[in-house]
Amino acid sequence: MTLAVVRSIGTPRRLATAQEYEDFEQELVDQFLLAGVGAGMADGSIADDRRAIFEYVRFLGRPVWTSGPEDADRFLADQRKVKRLAHSTVQSKAWTLAQFFDFLTARYQGDIHALTGHVLVQPIDESNRPAKSEYGTQRIPPAEAEVEQLFNGGRESLGSARKFLPAARDYMVASLWRRVGTRMTETLKLDIRDWRPDLGDFGKLHIRHGKGSRGRGGG
Repeated sequence: MTLAVVRSIGTPRRLATAQEYEDFEQELVDQFLLAGVGAGMADGSIADDRRAIFEYVRFLGRPVWTSGPEDADRFLADQRKVKRLAHSTVQSKAWTLAQFFDFLTARYQGDIHALTGHVLVQPIDESNRPAKSEYGTQRIPPAEAEVEQLFNGGRESLGSARKFLPAARDYMVASLWRRVGTRMTETLKLDIRDWRPDLGDFGKLHIRHGKGSRGRGGG
């Protein structure tokens, strides 16, 4: 993934043409994404954020800094009722927009008002912000019998494996899930270099991809 060259939006100037307004809007988005790179976000997450922001901009049909809560209401309702997207998908987009406008408010509220005359507001407020614990279907852990079926099936398959390396791989994956609790995506993207037996009493496993790479959960 690549980002556009970001110019300083603090340079004194006036916005006179439609192209200048569009360029200014693009700069704001680029600055937000650049901050995500600095925070260590994965390229895939940054790309998802960019898509969500520009989808909202297209839906809005006017400069993003003119947005208000009523616009976010319409957007989220359209995502759920018209497009019928999954609750988790709509939730993720809402959180991205909330972070984007928090970023604009913290860093560029004064510049936006000086250049456009608009007072920036947070469109994702307490009334329309999805709450994780109450939004969508709750994820229910598998039953104990299902867990036993998974690991017993894996254990039985090792005895009939035709090749050693695939069997060893499957055993290692299952061991990581059981002992460390890595997510599937995190596990699939591990490399031999991520195992550091020289660190600590029991060694260290470096999670370079997925949510664990950003310090979420154990690993």
